[in-house]
Amino acid sequence: MSDRQSDFVEDGSQAPTSDEELMVAVSRGQADAFTTLFARYKQPVFGFFRRRLADPAQAEELTQETFLAVLSAAERYQPAALFRTYLYAIGFKILRAYRRKKAFRATFLGERFPDREPAIDDAIEAKTVMRDAVGKLDSLDREILLLREFEQLSYAEIADLLRLPLNTVRSRLFRARTALHDLLAAPAPNSHAKHLAESEERI
Repeated sequence: MSDRQSDFVEDGSQAPTSDEELMVAVSRGQADAFTTLFARYKQPVFGFFRRRLADPAQAEELTQETFLAVLSAAERYQPAALFRTYLYAIGFKILRAYRRKKAFRATFLGERFPDREPAIDDAIEAKTVMRDAVGKLDSLDREILLLREFEQLSYAEIADLLRLPLNTVRSRLFRARTALHDLLAAPAPNSHAKHLAESEERI
């Protein structure tokens, strides 16, 4: 739970400031509370999708969809866990639904999608190498690593979000970091040229 300075409403009483208090206020129909939550989490949620999708426009669309889902489910919200865990759980559901739809379209409609996400900034080689290395990790290890290093979730939050034992999260995170270190330390072949040649052979 992040530190927030207290705000006060017009009658002098303290306004909700924690994420959980704000979400309870949203569930009671307070629009300003949702605006505050949206301002706090729009960029983190966009980053969550952007690290997992090739298209920034699609990441933006799923970000909007996530907050719409939060708003539509507000009346059923129960502050049983941290709000950000609740928020990312919704994000994961939307991401899985998007991936299922994309796989269906690729299989039955013949649409082609890139196998890998492009580098965020092709001018910075280090980012390209890091992104490529993260993409080679085991899928579960990669999700745990991203949630820890980029979304800054705690071990307990990750365990709750992915429904894993806490010790599994710790061991898989250690394995992911070790594998990433090994991938970054290994001499890099001209993988882009190889991938391009393989793609041309399949055409």
